Amino acid sequence: MKKNLTTILLISGILLLVNLISRRYFVRLDLTKSGEFTLSKSTKNILKNLDDPITITAYFSKDLPANIAKVRSDFKDMLVEYANRSGGKINYEFINPNEGGEVEATAQKAGIRPILIDVRDKDQSKQQKAYLGAVLKMGERTDVLPFIQPGASMEYDLTTSIKKISNTNKPSLGLIAGYGCATQQELGQVSQTLSALYNVEPVDPNNPIADKYKTLILVRPKDTIKPVVFQNLDAYLNKGGKMVIAINNVDGNLQQATASEVSTGMAEWLATKGVNVNKDLIVDSRCGQVTVQQQQGFFTMMTPIKFPYLPLAADFSSHPVTKGLEQVIFPFVSSVTAKGDSSVKFTSLVSSSEKSNTQNLPLAFDIQRQWTQTDFPKRNISMGGVVEKISAPAWKMIVYGDGDFAINQQEGKSLSPDNINLLVNSIDWLSDESGLMELRTKGATTHPIKEIDDSKKSFLKYANFLVPILLVIVYGFIRSQRNKAIRIQRMSERYV
Repeated sequence: MKKNLTTILLISGILLLVNLISRRYFVRLDLTKSGEFTLSKSTKNILKNLDDPITITAYFSKDLPANIAKVRSDFKDMLVEYANRSGGKINYEFINPNEGGEVEATAQKAGIRPILIDVRDKDQSKQQKAYLGAVLKMGERTDVLPFIQPGASMEYDLTTSIKKISNTNKPSLGLIAGYGCATQQELGQVSQTLSALYNVEPVDPNNPIADKYKTLILVRPKDTIKPVVFQNLDAYLNKGGKMVIAINNVDGNLQQATASEVSTGMAEWLATKGVNVNKDLIVDSRCGQVTVQQQQGFFTMMTPIKFPYLPLAADFSSHPVTKGLEQVIFPFVSSVTAKGDSSVKFTSLVSSSEKSNTQNLPLAFDIQRQWTQTDFPKRNISMGGVVEKISAPAWKMIVYGDGDFAINQQEGKSLSPDNINLLVNSIDWLSDESGLMELRTKGATTHPIKEIDDSKKSFLKYANFLVPILLVIVYGFIRSQRNKAIRIQRMSERYV
């Protein structure tokens, strides 16, 4: 009896000790391919360097469906790890706004908005109001995560929010204005993403450019640029400046079914920097679709068809800018190549597929053209890359042969996340040393199907149909032979 009591007390003591240690040191195994549950180096550095404590009030409903309740559990685990990594600078609490009254009013006033979810209760389907958000506060500064998306990368949202309120001096980015360049409104999604960590300001390139800008952004100029602008850009780069440039050297017009040269002078200036944005358009067998009218009997149908002038880029180099990206659509993109200047290093970031080609001007589109594999004899044509001046004065640029891939062409219509991430990552890589851009595409959720040719498709189709039948026949034959052998053995004189 005394021995059993000693054993129980010993086990209880061990469990109590483990519990106390686990409160101070949070450890969990991460078996995901993308390291979804492992904090990045950038997050650890930001938490380690916090000067003042941050209070996180998480407004989460209780009694939610399992798939949504998991968000609360994952978020709480992350807050525990953040608190440990910050040396106690991160403090948090969970509140259930569904209790109503003043608690719910406080959550909504802070910017947390409920969502309606469908739940089943006693064989009945009903809608329930759910809160999944958080408010971060450091002194007088606050930031809100109004809705924590199930399945999204919580680490990026949370770490960005922490840096946003802990960093009082945001670095400045200069967005080149005038000459038909894209405005902050046209770059709506890009501007919104950048605003968390930077001050994005319009810059008049006709005047000398201030040194305060970490990076200059120039997107889709349409008009002829004055020589003084290139002089000012040269002066900025020669002081160690950095630029992200996305231009149309050839403009495709679907309504007129033609392509025309865009003469702004930017392509010629880039050539003096060791990189060519060529006067061509890339066509790719892996591409987006356009909708056309087709007559079918008495009816006119709107039919989507593949249009090779809208390449779907999925071949990215191993570079921080493109890490985690899966697919970017480039409408009417020109090839980008190095000039071979020994003082300039060019690194391609994104390329066409294994079956692609380039077409030169003059060029007219046949939207209903039947493309064949022989139309795509080239492979891995660069659509953009990093240009680095190695010798003094050193500078860096990232250049893309399409100025429209990150522009919101239609109001209220969102672009593909990776289109936005490519441009924002480019700016981040040149401007920010914290490494937060690696979190933006962490835990990607889409996995495009690999393109295969028609002959391989046919082979796979017939293989899927015939192989199971052949396996059944082979199994039947083997079993028949086995049964026959058993019968012969039983009929033999020596069988006992």
